[in-house]
Amino acid sequence: MSFRESFVSLVQPSPSTTRSAAAVAQATVRDDVRAIAAYASHVCTDGIKLDAMECPEGLPEALRAEIAHAVSRVALNRYPDSAPATLVAQLREAFAIPAQADLLFGNGSDELIHLIVQATCEPGDVVLSPSPSFVYFDMAARFNHARFVGVSLATDLSLDLDAMLEAIAAHQPKVIFLAMPNNPTGGLWPEQSVRAILKAAPGLVVIDEAYQAFTDVTWMPEVLTHPNLLVLRTLSKIGLAGLRFGYLTGDPVWMKELNKVRPPYNIDAVTLAALSVVLSHKAVLDEQAARLRDARAPLALALASLPGTTVFESAGNFLLVRFAIGGDTVFQALSARKIFVRNFSGVHPLLANCLRISIGSTEENTVLLAALNDILSP
Repeated sequence: MSFRESFVSLVQPSPSTTRSAAAVAQATVRDDVRAIAAYASHVCTDGIKLDAMECPEGLPEALRAEIAHAVSRVALNRYPDSAPATLVAQLREAFAIPAQADLLFGNGSDELIHLIVQATCEPGDVVLSPSPSFVYFDMAARFNHARFVGVSLATDLSLDLDAMLEAIAAHQPKVIFLAMPNNPTGGLWPEQSVRAILKAAPGLVVIDEAYQAFTDVTWMPEVLTHPNLLVLRTLSKIGLAGLRFGYLTGDPVWMKELNKVRPPYNIDAVTLAALSVVLSHKAVLDEQAARLRDARAPLALALASLPGTTVFESAGNFLLVRFAIGGDTVFQALSARKIFVRNFSGVHPLLANCLRISIGSTEENTVLLAALNDILSP
């Protein structure tokens, strides 16, 4: 072979490199993964963001300065402690976690949902939840080769207990997720219904209390009185969405097993340091949550007074609203005015023409109502 022929053979792509990335991905990525869309997140730099149940208030400047000082002292060259004793003690005190219950930390509650399914489900095992509810219950089941069964809510978006009990008997789920308050509907499930589900469930029942700060209802005091109960929470809704921190609590036996599938060092040192500072000023978070809770009823009343609206009762920091002229129409009109809400119109038949609207600041709520009044006026 001549020098030229040798050179050409070196620089010409081999047959394996002439294939497109799309072709290789199609042949390699699981069919069920390719069939779904990634979890959508919307970053808003211009406008009013009412689509993700975030707290509309930032932390006070003095507290931000204290966080900055603590973060500046973090040893970024070292791996973090997975569960610092000081932070665990702060969380127990701040959120009234029973002394004998153990905790597991996650990168938001989403990671913990994933770990629960991963640790409990063999391929084909069932994960069950009322439907519609938090979409990640379904997604985590799919990612871990489990089968998701959604039990439809009643037409008024209340829990259909009979249907739930029938589904439990038929499918024998390894895990049942109960979001309380439920996202996106805002409802709370009756205490006796939850007790019936706990009794009937052959496996684990996880009560997701992501929005507990906006209601008096919690199952935390009973987390050790039921052998199959865990309580899941996130700090994202009370002003700390940027930290991505969630925690799971329950009997230490459960935490020991679930901890085996937790990725090493899944909570970074900066988050741990910032969180410890914020929890020492938890009154700030409580006050912010209280203002949103106080704003919920007046906003619901104002929305219900607009023509062609149905507002569903909510125990969260958001409201689900049905619009007679069409959810898509209202969503587009609000987006054109740079007011961003979440469109659930095509997600589930029970959510036809529904938008989920986060409770914003007083000023944001005022702008929203003025825009809707203009959109809905004859």
